[in-house]
Amino acid sequence: MQVIQLGPYPPPYGGVQANLVAIREHLRRKGIESGVVNLTRHRKDPGNGVFFPRTALEVASLLLRLPARILHLHIGGSVSRRVAALGLFCGLLPGRRTVLTFHSGGYPSSEEGRNADARSFRGFAFRRFDRIIVVNDQLVDVFRRYGVKPERIRLIHPHAIDRDEVAPSLTEPLGSFYRSHAQVLLSVGLLEPEYDLSLQIDVLERVRRRYPSTGLVIIGSGSLEGKLRERIASKSYGEHILLTGDVAHPQALRAIQDADVLLRTTLYDGDAVSVREALFLGTPVIATDNGMRPPGPRLIPVRNADALDAAIAEALPRKEERSARSELSGRENLEAVFELYRELAPIGPDC
Repeated sequence: MQVIQLGPYPPPYGGVQANLVAIREHLRRKGIESGVVNLTRHRKDPGNGVFFPRTALEVASLLLRLPARILHLHIGGSVSRRVAALGLFCGLLPGRRTVLTFHSGGYPSSEEGRNADARSFRGFAFRRFDRIIVVNDQLVDVFRRYGVKPERIRLIHPHAIDRDEVAPSLTEPLGSFYRSHAQVLLSVGLLEPEYDLSLQIDVLERVRRRYPSTGLVIIGSGSLEGKLRERIASKSYGEHILLTGDVAHPQALRAIQDADVLLRTTLYDGDAVSVREALFLGTPVIATDNGMRPPGPRLIPVRNADALDAAIAEALPRKEERSARSELSGRENLEAVFELYRELAPIGPDC
């Protein structure tokens, strides 16, 4: 293997997982063999170059015996000492070049981000990477304060979508739900407290007074699944809310493409891949204003039901005004990652 990525491997699907898989597929199309070491509690049987170690010792053993020119670590959220130590270990392996992608666009506003210090253990660990990929300008500043040399930091927005990834049609139960509703609101993400999904469920009651044929689809899995199902069941309009659990990424992309509006209501968020996917596909986006959204979404304040209702009321009648789809292929950001690899080591089908 020429490249090994370390990070969360789906399921469940989230922005980090989607980016990791997209990079691997991009390498495969170029004839480059790559592998994945899953670093989450979600485990399956290993196969097809994907490994599911159970302990830090197993991770270290895999990295020692799997040859690779590039080790690419993906981090989302905060940086524990354990994760920082893994980065240090990768940098100590002979003959390897190391890349870190830091996916948490909201990190600069966290306590860790605000207190970034070159003298800290995190700063020491970050400086061991040959390249660090960040997803917004605020993170560039954070890593400079950690003491990382500017020439080692690269701003590459997360991969949004390859057109070939979109499923040709929706499978059940998504297909029937979309066909039975004139307007569909969609949320794609983890079922966790920071995504404020109860707000979307509650606001749907108001929306349906204005547009009675509107339904809400929530794609994803997480710790709140049971509570959300109970909340949906308690609503008189609960049959118009579909909580799907995880779905394959091509199906999620098709759901985004066919939706009338993508909702991204959050208490804490970074540069969400689902938002970029929707914008690429021409689907209107309503998102909580976190100070770092790309151009295009209608922005609303945190936990504001009135603002969400008003934004949906404005967006739904304008389906015919959906922005023109990009003429780009969708692989530009993936190619930028590939070129970064080539800066560090010779990789290719003949290497």
